Amino acid sequence: MTAARYDLITVGGGLGGAALASVMSRAGARVLVLERGREFKDRVRGEVLVPWGCAEAAKLGLLDPLRERLGHELRYWAVDLGGIRALTRDVVATTDLRLPVITFFHPDMQRLVLAQATEAGANVLLGANVVDVAPGETPKVTFKRSGETQHATARLVVGADGRGSSTRRWGGFRVQEDTHRRSFTGVLLDDMPAPDDTLHSRFAPSEGRMSWLFPQGRGRVRAYVGFDSRSSDPPLSGKRDLARFIDTSIALGVPKDFFDGCRPSGPLATFDATDNWVDHPYRDGIALIGDAAATSDPTWGQGMSLTLRDVRVLSETLLDHDRWDEAGHVFADEHDCGYAACHRCDGWYTDLLLDPGPEADARRAVALPRILEDPSRLPDIPFSGPEQVADEAARQRLFGLD
Repeated sequence: MTAARYDLITVGGGLGGAALASVMSRAGARVLVLERGREFKDRVRGEVLVPWGCAEAAKLGLLDPLRERLGHELRYWAVDLGGIRALTRDVVATTDLRLPVITFFHPDMQRLVLAQATEAGANVLLGANVVDVAPGETPKVTFKRSGETQHATARLVVGADGRGSSTRRWGGFRVQEDTHRRSFTGVLLDDMPAPDDTLHSRFAPSEGRMSWLFPQGRGRVRAYVGFDSRSSDPPLSGKRDLARFIDTSIALGVPKDFFDGCRPSGPLATFDATDNWVDHPYRDGIALIGDAAATSDPTWGQGMSLTLRDVRVLSETLLDHDRWDEAGHVFADEHDCGYAACHRCDGWYTDLLLDPGPEADARRAVALPRILEDPSRLPDIPFSGPEQVADEAARQRLFGLD
């Protein structure tokens, strides 16, 4: 069977794969998107763009459609420590980007970006199950659709197939992983009366627990709780554990009346929040983007923004180079720099706010009074992006050691 030929094939049609397909198709590239799903249903996954992610979306032509069709804007970030309000930040006024946090329902977002890819001229195939990617000068993809095995070749194959990426295995990439520190549980709730202009976070540092509320508008909220890996708390999963999820949230300071009359509209699930990543996510005609390249701890909400940064860097690099093998290496170097800054800063935040034990309590006793007096001690990578300073001097300042 003759293999169809493309410039670019994306394995995965989520935010990364579809956004890349849109950009490259608009630039005249022949693009194939292979998405194994046919319908998109709720599951616990990323649904937030922090301000620097919104800036990346704007560069890709995605921000306005998100805002106009399905996004919900959060202007404020409220932080409680040990049951006491420590900070309320106007993120629009206090970042140079002057952009909000945007939340959205993930299935709606995936339908939007795939429609954009189709409109841009990409060949989008739903129900396409990729079974092999062969690296090389002209990489080859084998996939099954409607019972038929098909093949396609490209100048570049992009793995946009998430944390458990098969593309990185087929490409021979070596995955690295942090020591397991945290578990994260989430559920989508309707009819929840949380203020819908505010991102709510509550931390119980000595317990290693936290709560996040991400309103999506009209009473819909994606709610999370996080646990330290050394906790005795069993994982929460399914309808039977919803009451325990609510009790944990209330214990962390979420008002009890927020849960009066609310109802789950999606599954309750717990997953490992450990970072895993590939150093230099390009080799032999295969590039990795988004969670396939680096999965960041969702506690700090950088995943979607990192995905869009990958799309922007890779597309700009491909369009600037005739030799796409060279472009792949340039992209990988830039990806590594951005992810490393986020990874480093996220680790500092975890050490400060979510590491239990007497040594961590002693660190907080030094750092937190100084931060409350001067919030600029907090490195602003989680809101302003990986180009912000995250060097040793920034770490010393965060922990009050300067």
